[in-house]
Amino acid sequence: MVPPDQTSLTAHSGPSRRALAITAAIAAVFLFGGGWLLLRQYGDRPPLAEDVAYESGFVHGSRVRQYDRVGDQVADLRAGGCERLALVGAGGREMSYDPGLWVKGCMDGVSGRPAAGQGILG
Repeated sequence: MVPPDQTSLTAHSGPSRRALAITAAIAAVFLFGGGWLLLRQYGDRPPLAEDVAYESGFVHGSRVRQYDRVGDQVADLRAGGCERLALVGAGGREMSYDPGLWVKGCMDGVSGRPAAGQGILG
């Protein structure tokens, strides 16, 4: 239906194809440039590698504590087992980001303490 003050239908044209192509090219340059900068900055190491190392150790210690029915493995980890695991590299790739924090997380997990940096005050 045509409004009374208009005698014919008119189409409103959008941006030209050239303008859309230029905008898309600029957006692609920014996206690829940002991705390249992130890869250059961090490489194989994630942005929060220290947190990853601590949480990985904490999860390992918590699992040992949870699944050790007799308590031998918990006693071993408390008596220096976390450090031995870190020395031989048994903590996995996450441990390699910061072995000291991995050991601290392992000790916290095996001791039953809450994870550092968690909760309201963390």
